[in-house]
Amino acid sequence: MFFRIDDEVVVISGAAKNHRGKILKIDRKNNKVVVEGAAKVWKHVRRSQKNPQGGRLEKEMPISASNVMLWDPTSSKPTKVGVRFLDDGSKERYSKASGVSLGKIAPARERHASK
Repeated sequence: MFFRIDDEVVVISGAAKNHRGKILKIDRKNNKVVVEGAAKVWKHVRRSQKNPQGGRLEKEMPISASNVMLWDPTSSKPTKVGVRFLDDGSKERYSKASGVSLGKIAPARERHASK
């Protein structure tokens, strides 16, 4: 899973289909992401010192990472994410739709550098 927090994604299946938002949280162990504004539920809260009025709070629930795709700003479409090595040996994410770099994910290593 090559998602990062603050990546803009679009939900491709489920109740929140076609919703676009930023990733707020990533659970790599369970392969889930929390997307801003998607999969909202009501949580009923009892009165307490932290929440003196009580009532219902709206919150986002995790979505399976397989149900979201990264939003490509250059082509304005959802895109798959690829990984490639640069000439200096560093690793970067890139958009498979447009080929645009999405940022480095690993530092340069000599064994992966082009000779």
